[in-house]
Amino acid sequence: MIAFWSLFLFFSVSLANSFDFAWKSCPNFKDFSTRKHFPFAGSLKLPFQRPVQACRTFHSKAVEQTIDDVKSRLADEDLARLFENCMPNTLDTTIRWHSDHSDHPQTLVITGDIPAEWIRDSANQLAPYLPLVKSDRPLSSLILGAIQTQAEMLIQFPYCNAFQPPKQSHIGGNDNGQSDRVTPAYDPQVVFECKYELDSLAAFLKLSYNYWLYSKDSSIFSAKWVSTIQVIFRVLEEQSTPTFDEDTGFPKNPVYTFLRQTDSGTETLGLSGRGFPLNKNSSLIRTAFRPSDDTSILQYLIPANAMMVVELSHLHEMLQAAGHADLAKLAMSWARRISNGIREHGIVDHPKFGKVYAYEVDGYGSAIFMDDANIPSLLSLPYLGYVERDDPVYLNTRKMILSPEGNPYFLKGTVISGIGGPHIGLRNVWPMSLIVQAFTSDDDDEIRSLLNTIKHSTNSLGLMHESVDITSFARYTRSWFSWANSLYSELILDLLERKPHLLKKNHSG
Repeated sequence: MIAFWSLFLFFSVSLANSFDFAWKSCPNFKDFSTRKHFPFAGSLKLPFQRPVQACRTFHSKAVEQTIDDVKSRLADEDLARLFENCMPNTLDTTIRWHSDHSDHPQTLVITGDIPAEWIRDSANQLAPYLPLVKSDRPLSSLILGAIQTQAEMLIQFPYCNAFQPPKQSHIGGNDNGQSDRVTPAYDPQVVFECKYELDSLAAFLKLSYNYWLYSKDSSIFSAKWVSTIQVIFRVLEEQSTPTFDEDTGFPKNPVYTFLRQTDSGTETLGLSGRGFPLNKNSSLIRTAFRPSDDTSILQYLIPANAMMVVELSHLHEMLQAAGHADLAKLAMSWARRISNGIREHGIVDHPKFGKVYAYEVDGYGSAIFMDDANIPSLLSLPYLGYVERDDPVYLNTRKMILSPEGNPYFLKGTVISGIGGPHIGLRNVWPMSLIVQAFTSDDDDEIRSLLNTIKHSTNSLGLMHESVDITSFARYTRSWFSWANSLYSELILDLLERKPHLLKKNHSG
């Protein structure tokens, strides 16, 4: 038996090392994605931006079949080529490590040009593949492995947002170039960055739920996964407490603090790393950083709390199916509590747009009116499943955040207008925000216009960029940003179901 396991370990390590060697010997996709590759397609002559098969980091028959099917149905060849490049991008380029052990698969998904795994990004990168897991066992193993790897990461350091390759992958980690002072302390050999972001925990829940929903694979309910859920409940409890002690009036010792030596105000927390005060009356959960990895001003971030409400409700369903009645009850209790907090404190009166959702609040009556391109956002509330597209408060909010009069980060330019954020600056729109705008619209003309801008925003490089300059698509950030590629793929699949007349060939209407 000992000899068997020694042999198994040898081959597992050899496989990981040979995969790593092959991955390193292929062209750097960061450079590859900035150059055009034959053949070209469509009126924009968009290039074919997939690496050769030997250099792809994972293969899925179901995904390849989906690409062929969607391409055959799309009338617009530019959108078709963009889908052909974007849909497989996560599998082609970001599966840094996968161990297909039948009982306990493991998967590392990097963000793209940053060689670390963000919990939020990796969950979103895998999203378009989830409906296919029932028909593709290797793909199912890959995503189950991603969930189990995330679980191991979060059990150790639930306040951290980005992680190094697991030790068992035998892949070296990377220094993020910072000297952060963080409590609780973390191990830099495990953690790449430790910004506490509530949406990261919600992203883990969302990936878990959708995998289970499509696969009905009860093996997800492992002891480790249940332990991760218990850790998440602990964080919710710790981050739902106010700044000041109700009895003494003195400030409490915060569980989480973050300090970074920087000249950027969006990269560190005020008041010695604790952030600005929060009131006791909110029923909301604080988050130190936004999904953009920028500092929260008022730490009750409404989009993150809304996402958590949705995913706690889903978690209730999962825990009931798994036979964990007490934990299921706790999940629903938290969902109701946070939902009440959003209704009481997150819906505010705007002097121009009426009742709207604030972006951030503090429980003292202060509110931030804005939106950021990164998901969860106010614009994405229907995409998250928190409200319907025709919800009156959401419609008011939508008017506010898609207007420069209501949202300081709605940027209007000569080639693109849309939502950006402080992460990049005041000249850059994130194509991600246009994709979300199309997701959450029922207006055919609006969606057509957005699709036209989205395909042009690639600067004829055939992949989604992180952000683009409002006056020139040639000035962009991050040509290898896999989350945006997956989000575009989700949009096309959504529109083929919801608005097929906008995309399909041979439509007579």
